[in-house]
Amino acid sequence: MLALKAENISKQYRLGQVGTGTLSHDLNRLWAQLRGKEDPYLKIGEANDRTTKGNSDYVWSLRDIHFEIEQGDAVGIIGRNGAGKSTLLKLLSKVTKPTTGKIFTKGRIASLLEVGTGFHPEMTGRENIYLNGAILGMTRKEITRKFDEIVDFSGVERYIDTPVKRYSSGMYVRLAFAVAAHLESEILIVDEVLAVGDAEFQKKCLGKMGDVSKGEGRTVLFVSHNMDSVSKLCNKGLYLKNGQIEYDGDIEDTIHLYSQEFFSKNNFLKKEAGIIKELKVEQKNTNIELTCKFDFGSFQYRPYLGFTITDLKSNTICGTNMKITKPDFEIPLASDGTISCNIEYPKLMDGEYLLSVWLGDGLVDYEAIIEEVMFSVKNMKVLDYPSTIHANGCVIPEVSWKFK
Repeated sequence: MLALKAENISKQYRLGQVGTGTLSHDLNRLWAQLRGKEDPYLKIGEANDRTTKGNSDYVWSLRDIHFEIEQGDAVGIIGRNGAGKSTLLKLLSKVTKPTTGKIFTKGRIASLLEVGTGFHPEMTGRENIYLNGAILGMTRKEITRKFDEIVDFSGVERYIDTPVKRYSSGMYVRLAFAVAAHLESEILIVDEVLAVGDAEFQKKCLGKMGDVSKGEGRTVLFVSHNMDSVSKLCNKGLYLKNGQIEYDGDIEDTIHLYSQEFFSKNNFLKKEAGIIKELKVEQKNTNIELTCKFDFGSFQYRPYLGFTITDLKSNTICGTNMKITKPDFEIPLASDGTISCNIEYPKLMDGEYLLSVWLGDGLVDYEAIIEEVMFSVKNMKVLDYPSTIHANGCVIPEVSWKFK
């Protein structure tokens, strides 16, 4: 059963001005409408690529978007800044209308698009709970039944009768999320506002969204740049790129494709400026070898190298530095050369990983290269077990078994 369906929706904006454009543009649109013709400005406009200057006053924030979401799905919407994620959520929430296309929804929608969405700053937290519930089509009796649960989840009971304009941003989003998640809407839409809350509340919110989707069978749409959170919560994904859908499918495949394009695919980095001149990482049999060519000549200190290896969701797997492991050689002061490191353990599952390095004097890092080098691990050969399965993490543990 479908909960949401988008049919070729697009959203066009005019750059640099508030409104639809000049008087001449509005008259042209009206004249076309009276003659039964298409809006002439739909034929112009450029793709939503924030990295280019462009020549048109019109830009397509979204273009020809088509997808279907089934009831009970948890869908992660990912993409770079400016890809059109928030615009899509506003269209689905009916905050704004699409320029072209149609959106079909089944059931009530609760959305949390930015801090304080739907809240009136002069009203108290208690009054805003009832206001939001009424907007969602809830009866006063239904809201009252959920009221204590909402307040308890939000953790702002002491301030529930205080105008929300006096709330901190964290308190604001706590109450707003509690209202959106607990009132009985069929579809819950959440943008990146959870980042405002503290770590404990973020974990609490993700758990609640999981309950809403898996336990209650409601539909969740979630936008976040935290790939680990998206992976844990969602079962499907939409990858937006320059205002268009690049991929629609399984969440792990979506994240993998996004990460492949977001991070450099090269396992080798060469630079002219800076202390680090070259950086390379490669697999040699079952080990990983890291080499770093450097020139420390402008700093009268002894060079020390450190590194971390992360997965494509930026979870740290392992790392160390020369201060901790204490190699059996000493690099001369203010020198240049190449440091090599053979990483024997841990053994990594097959897949793609990111390398970060730091070069400094052991106290101060003079240069850091963060997640700019990607490398692949292949054919680690854990007996006959397919090591591409990451259900148990990224590392192959060394274990021994006993039975009595």
